[in-house]
Amino acid sequence: MTIQTFLIALSSVALILFVAFVASRLLRSRTAGLSIRMQIFLALAGIVGAFAFGVGVLVIDRVKARATLLAEESARSEAKAIAALVSNEMEVRHRSLDDVGHDLLALRGEIGMALFAPDGRSVLEAGKAPHEPGVVSVTVPINAGGEEVGTVRVVKPTLVIQLMLADFAPTILAISVVLGVAAAIAAAIIGRTIAAPIENLTVFAVRVSEGQLLSRSPPVHGREVTELATALESMRRELEGRPFVETFAADLSHELKNPVAAIRASAEVLADGALDDPTEGPRFVARIQEATTRIEALLGELLSLARIEARGVTEQDRVEIAGVIREAAARARERGGTVDIAPTTANASVRGDGMWLARLCENLIDNAVEHGDDEAAVRVELEQARGRVIVRVANHGQVAEHVRKRLFRRFVTTRADRGGTGLGLAIARAVAEAHGGTVTCSSFGPPEVVFTLTLPVTS
Repeated sequence: MTIQTFLIALSSVALILFVAFVASRLLRSRTAGLSIRMQIFLALAGIVGAFAFGVGVLVIDRVKARATLLAEESARSEAKAIAALVSNEMEVRHRSLDDVGHDLLALRGEIGMALFAPDGRSVLEAGKAPHEPGVVSVTVPINAGGEEVGTVRVVKPTLVIQLMLADFAPTILAISVVLGVAAAIAAAIIGRTIAAPIENLTVFAVRVSEGQLLSRSPPVHGREVTELATALESMRRELEGRPFVETFAADLSHELKNPVAAIRASAEVLADGALDDPTEGPRFVARIQEATTRIEALLGELLSLARIEARGVTEQDRVEIAGVIREAAARARERGGTVDIAPTTANASVRGDGMWLARLCENLIDNAVEHGDDEAAVRVELEQARGRVIVRVANHGQVAEHVRKRLFRRFVTTRADRGGTGLGLAIARAVAEAHGGTVTCSSFGPPEVVFTLTLPVTS
């Protein structure tokens, strides 16, 4: 395989892949919209493609014009040489134009040649005609004895031009592909520079919309993006600074409606005489007790959440997270849960409030026990990496699709019938953020649901 063939094949494959990539992105944009990166890429690709095409056409045109000029000059030189030869034969040897033309017929070689008398009569016509494609022709006069005795026309094929253009075509195609790759790289760099801060700010805004008001906006560069980040941070502070009483009252009234309504309805039934009924009386009293228990649990959880969100961590002690996990797992086992702690050599310490960190780990483990498969044990893993302690709590099962984006919001629960308040994960998130860490659901299952806690290690 020659280098030329290899270049053509390589450029063709690259062009096909490029077209397929662009087509797939455009098809995806029909549903998801055209991304900024793709818009920049298409703009650069269009500009570079038009430039490469224009340069290619210009180069080919100039090469073709130059090669045609050279061919014409060569044909003119040969025509002048033939005219001089005919003139010499007619002047020195006194031969006629027809006789000389007959001799030239045997010497014409690969070129097309024609001799014409002064009256336009054709004396000799051999080889290619001037009107055929891929040829150039030149006509010069034949002078003998001081007067024009005829004309000679030379027709030469432009095979050299075609070969030259064929040699240039792979090079031009390869240059176009290189320019296309350069445009793609430039578009990726520019698109990343522009789109990455916007994507980071979008993630930040989503976190704030989900209630993670302690999140901080990511670092950005550029005047416009900085202004957007400032506006989002101002919005976050405004949301974070809402009056505590208003937020607390709204959350509390929302969750107390059902148990208070149950107490009121049961009390009205009992007041109407059901209290003396040996069957209905105890049943409605049990409903009141159940609603009262739920109210007490809600108030306790809400007060805990409000305290950590409003005051943050007041005690800053050195806490060994491995010991906290072992104690939380032991308490879960006492309540009937099955918890396994994976062997680990990590023994990291974090700075914070031991009581709140214990509540954090306990909430994560209890959540896994409550929502996991009763036949499978909850698995807890601990590791240390890059200055962070990482705790993973995994259980067999899956998170329902409709609650995945709201897992860490207040009052989101799928176990309200078992006394769940929907505040356990919200408290876990608030405690983690108060300690400079995060809690995320890194796997929604199946087969496993995994919650990942990260906290900064104490130096």
